Amino acid sequence: MSEMMTGGAMLRALAPELLLSAGAMVMLLASVWYPQRQHAGAAEGAERTSSMARFGMVLSMLVGLVVVIAWGDGAEGTADLRIAGDGFRWAIDLIILLGVVLTLMLFEAEQQRSHAFSPEVPVLVLLAAVGMMVLAAARDLMFVFLGIELMSLAVYVLAGVNRRSKRGAESAVKYFLLGAVASGFLLYGIALLYGATGSTRLVDIAQWMTAHASLTPLFVMGAALLLVGFAFKVAAAPFHLWTPDVYDGAPLPVAAFMSASVKTAAFATFARVMVEVLGASAARWHTGLWWLAVVTMVVGNVFALSQRNLVRMLAYSSIAHAGYLLVALVVGGAPATTAIVFYMVSYTLATMGAFGVLVAINNGRDVSPTVDDIAGLWLVRPWLASAMAVFLLAFLGMPLVGGMGFFAKWYVLEAALQANAPQTILAVILVVTSAISAAYYLAVVSAMFMRPRPEGQPLPASAPMAHSLIAFTAAVLLALGLYPTPVVQMARKAVTSQREGSLVPPAPAPAGARLQAASISDRNAR
Repeated sequence: MSEMMTGGAMLRALAPELLLSAGAMVMLLASVWYPQRQHAGAAEGAERTSSMARFGMVLSMLVGLVVVIAWGDGAEGTADLRIAGDGFRWAIDLIILLGVVLTLMLFEAEQQRSHAFSPEVPVLVLLAAVGMMVLAAARDLMFVFLGIELMSLAVYVLAGVNRRSKRGAESAVKYFLLGAVASGFLLYGIALLYGATGSTRLVDIAQWMTAHASLTPLFVMGAALLLVGFAFKVAAAPFHLWTPDVYDGAPLPVAAFMSASVKTAAFATFARVMVEVLGASAARWHTGLWWLAVVTMVVGNVFALSQRNLVRMLAYSSIAHAGYLLVALVVGGAPATTAIVFYMVSYTLATMGAFGVLVAINNGRDVSPTVDDIAGLWLVRPWLASAMAVFLLAFLGMPLVGGMGFFAKWYVLEAALQANAPQTILAVILVVTSAISAAYYLAVVSAMFMRPRPEGQPLPASAPMAHSLIAFTAAVLLALGLYPTPVVQMARKAVTSQREGSLVPPAPAPAGARLQAASISDRNAR
């Protein structure tokens, strides 16, 4: 009887993921139900891809409604604490679903020009989203591994989904090989943690750490390997080398999806593990995470300076943004989860909007757009150039014209400076590296507004879906830059659940850096 109750509780706790999975399976059956037609120069069954993408958008919005209802009703996770039901999970789910809808819009816009995608592509996007939502809900390392693998396997295929593209095939192979190595690190780390603590549940691992004043070498090695796996997934330096090549070779909608949604899911589970588990041993991991954040911010911004390829520039930019989010993880606790949720809303909107502009100017070519392709855009498509400027300035964190991008960095800085042990040096590095990023963001803005249009450069073709996405993301960014209260309130409610009475006290700072240990209370227990 107890097993049936546990199974029923599991089904209720994973209702959004199961609904999205069921819808994806229906779409998969529909995509192969009728004979596929092959047109010259088009993928097999390409004429039905748009219909599948639109159905996927509707399904994602329906699942989003289910998430909102579950959050509003105070839905809880499972009694065995393997599945979370806290505000952090629901907020991350909504951000992931927003990214899925915008990604499918990008696929629809790209498909109208290239006809390169088969009907299974939207299904793969939804299955990847299921894995991401499992990651957001996971409070057990086995669920973490299952979520990462479900997400990664789908994204491996998406990276090479354009079978006519040699660049796409190379991108998929690189991502698969390096991703498999990272998964090996992650799984080996989970195995070592299980060997050290006797459990894969986060709450059990945290209790084991509380009961043991000194950590065993087995535990330390397992935690280190786990962090390496997470660092790969969030593209933190020096585990970032795959990012520019994979983004550059993948189709533009897939690059946007990896940059925004994959990063959101990876940071969600990274934050949960750091806050709920490793906070008790903050003195051990703080210095390593501190330097990881510094190196990631510096490497991402410095290497982006020399890029003429806009996709590679955005890839290095995404590495830099991973460094900014790592600053929040160094602080830990409720400030970390609040900053991460707010930041990922802004970053998802700006990333999808920027890639929407690239889709519009690329005209379905199997090449990555460069600065020359966007030069003089103001002269032929002024509203498109203005929107791209908003997205780039949102990445930069410029007030007003950058929309909510300014507040995104502000909350990270606030968390760093107002911690019990203020991370002043880290905050200064964040500001300095953000100033460095102005060089390459403003170089693109300057090219759009101040350079002449190259002779023979084709005009961006009409793309209603891409234009709708660009207008929506730019408008929302600007509106939330003037009135960020709704997202602020959502972010403040997005705290991770933790066992009652588990408060992690501040630890003394190691040499070279200040420290605050994660400290958070269980709001669901009130």
